[in-house]
Amino acid sequence: MVTKPREQWGTRAGFLLAAIGSAIGLGNIWRFPAEAYSNGGGAFLLPYLIALLTAGLPLLILEYTIGRKYRQSPPAAYRQLAKPAQFIGWWQVAICFVIATYYAVILAWAVRYVGFSVGQQWGGDPESFLFGDFLKLGEEPGTSSTYVSGVFWPLLFVWVAVLVILAFGVRRGIEAANKIFIPLLVVFFVALVIRAVTLEGASLGLDAFFSPDWDALTDGKVWVAAYGQIFFSLSIGFGIMITYASYLRRRADLTGSALVAGFANSSFELLAGIGVFATLGFLAASTGGEVGDVQGGLGLAFVAFPTIISNMPLGTLFGVLFFGSLVIAGLSSLISIVQVVVSAVQDRTGMARVPAVLVCGGAVALVSLVLFPTDGGLYLLDASDHFINQYGIALAALVSVITIAWVLRRLPSLQKDADATSAVRLGHWWKICLGVITPVVLGWMLVDALRQELSENYEGYDTGFLIWWGWGAAIGALVVAVLIALIPWRRPSDLPPEEGVPVVTDTQEPPAAPDERNS
Repeated sequence: MVTKPREQWGTRAGFLLAAIGSAIGLGNIWRFPAEAYSNGGGAFLLPYLIALLTAGLPLLILEYTIGRKYRQSPPAAYRQLAKPAQFIGWWQVAICFVIATYYAVILAWAVRYVGFSVGQQWGGDPESFLFGDFLKLGEEPGTSSTYVSGVFWPLLFVWVAVLVILAFGVRRGIEAANKIFIPLLVVFFVALVIRAVTLEGASLGLDAFFSPDWDALTDGKVWVAAYGQIFFSLSIGFGIMITYASYLRRRADLTGSALVAGFANSSFELLAGIGVFATLGFLAASTGGEVGDVQGGLGLAFVAFPTIISNMPLGTLFGVLFFGSLVIAGLSSLISIVQVVVSAVQDRTGMARVPAVLVCGGAVALVSLVLFPTDGGLYLLDASDHFINQYGIALAALVSVITIAWVLRRLPSLQKDADATSAVRLGHWWKICLGVITPVVLGWMLVDALRQELSENYEGYDTGFLIWWGWGAAIGALVVAVLIALIPWRRPSDLPPEEGVPVVTDTQEPPAAPDERNS
């Protein structure tokens, strides 16, 4: 069978920058600081590190191994493991489709706030400006009567940028973009943190952030929060790392790459915590208040930080650095999310990259541009994000691990494949983590989340609204995945190569670069 050679990363560094760029996203900046502060402060770092070592890195290595071994997108890779398992891959693709539609919207807000930072256009009441003047938020969830042009145009800009980068391919597009994005993000964020820690009162915030509450370690919710942060910040569980690893060279170091990407992501989260809390300490000192409880997410980024920026010297520069960092971090993550969809359709249909980007990426962009730049867009975003994270990503990861470790019993063979080219060999701990610890923790997270879900409506939203836009997003992704998986792979050219059967290509795989041969 003659097949076109699969695209490859130009260098190992290019792959690592792309993987790190995918992992470092909005959640690193606005989710981790709040999670750490509310779960024991400095003491939270201990369960966080344990979660990284016992769940995050093992699952990351598993996804790298699957992607590199089968050199296919998630649906085709899972089909190689077992034909019925391909629905897991399509489930991950559907989850990425949903996430991409609203993730881009937050980037559009950040793009506008880069401009708003010049002159602090949010005035003296950033909360009213965000929800009123900017988003024009309606009073009732589920209804949309006004199209918000101030969100539409930056959102269109974001989507054009993402699709252009994807159209250039893995090496000339994604890799090249991340070689610019990640160093730029580091420069922006280091400058921001240096400015933050030199503000008057910064020590108040840092004390609040790092002061350990050791009693919190006896609280099971703190450990669940630590594992949840790791799962949601490493871009694992919804096909991104399988897709990115499918473009690796066959001799690429998997465990070493996972260690670099995992610790780089966690280091950035810690840096974000320092920057955020040093800034909150300044606010507390300047207003005579206390650091107080920290709310993560939109409130921190688009309400608390504009308030701080308005009260600090050189606030304009700080605002441009902060919101510029959000844009860069979010863009690298959004590119990786949409790439999962594009790659899956390419592998399934044989479509060339540019048409696949235009069709798939265009479809995601169209849904995004139609639903979210409205006066009800924030409600849709909030409900979809909550349910697709709790009952999409986490559940898909649980099903994937159980299928591979318990049902198919493929961990030993996958470990052998990873060890064959990796500098750090996997021991029994890897199989124990994936076979026991990860499923137990993910299962407990889902049970705990479902218990809270059934006790009261999320954010007090109407039940009908949550059924359509919350549960509908989560369950709909699974239903779509099952339906697509039932469609037979009819043509021989659609079939991924069977495991162990060599593929004859028109062009031989290019020789490995010097830094790749022994990596």
